[in-house]
Amino acid sequence: MRASHTRATDGLTIRPMHADEIPLAVDWAAAEGWNPGLSDAACFAVVDPDGFFVAERDGVPVATVSCVNYDDRFAFLGFYIVRPELRGRGYGLRLWQAAMAHAGSRVVGLDGVVVQQDNYRTSGFSYAHANIRYGGRPAALPPPGGSSRIVALSDVPLTDIEASDATVFPAPRRAFLRAWIDAPGHVGRALIRDGALAAWGVIRPCRAGSKIGPLVAERREDAETMVAALLSAAGDSEVFLDVPAINPAALALAESLGLKPVFETARMYAGPIPPLRIERVFGITTFELG
Repeated sequence: MRASHTRATDGLTIRPMHADEIPLAVDWAAAEGWNPGLSDAACFAVVDPDGFFVAERDGVPVATVSCVNYDDRFAFLGFYIVRPELRGRGYGLRLWQAAMAHAGSRVVGLDGVVVQQDNYRTSGFSYAHANIRYGGRPAALPPPGGSSRIVALSDVPLTDIEASDATVFPAPRRAFLRAWIDAPGHVGRALIRDGALAAWGVIRPCRAGSKIGPLVAERREDAETMVAALLSAAGDSEVFLDVPAINPAALALAESLGLKPVFETARMYAGPIPPLRIERVFGITTFELG
């Protein structure tokens, strides 16, 4: 059931976004320099259609936020943006409260920009680790060799991808994974070794260049093989890779590609999460939905 509109005495209205309004939040994210993907809005809408909110005054949007419920235990918050000229008036806080109410008793994760991290701590979020976005024109990697083989990710059983994803993400996200793999412009590849899924990843076109994410692998060599396969599919463009800073192998991979740090966030959680194998994460899917 969709949440109802709420209206304050100062005329601020908070309501859920319709699916065709989510591109507004994506456009605002682009204006903030977050460089979203070209198909992000459509993919995000399949996760939780009621999880995107807008605050309006006189019918004009003044703030956005998302808090998508993946299951009964976990939600992820993103797109927390107030129009720059209207910041400091409390609009963002009231919209935040509506989003957190949507999450209910779920554990909530987010990727917070540096300037907001103290505010998130005040709201009950704890720091887990930093994420660093690397960007640039990558150096070439050698083609894969040995007994492994590269296949289209769409040819891998979704149950196998879900099983791998469950080791690195706190909740099942079958609908999102299917949408992400199948989205226009997205290219997914998988590394198969001895009949099993050893690594997988997706590269997608963004407002500027392309982003790789997720990138999941058992070891750095497998991640390098995946990056080489994904880059060959994407062509010659600027590439971005969002890396958990507590995975030294992922940092080393990004640096070996000649990419440079361009942006930083902190993964934070309100509530406990199950142990995750962050050493398998060489590229985060998206700062907006985890």
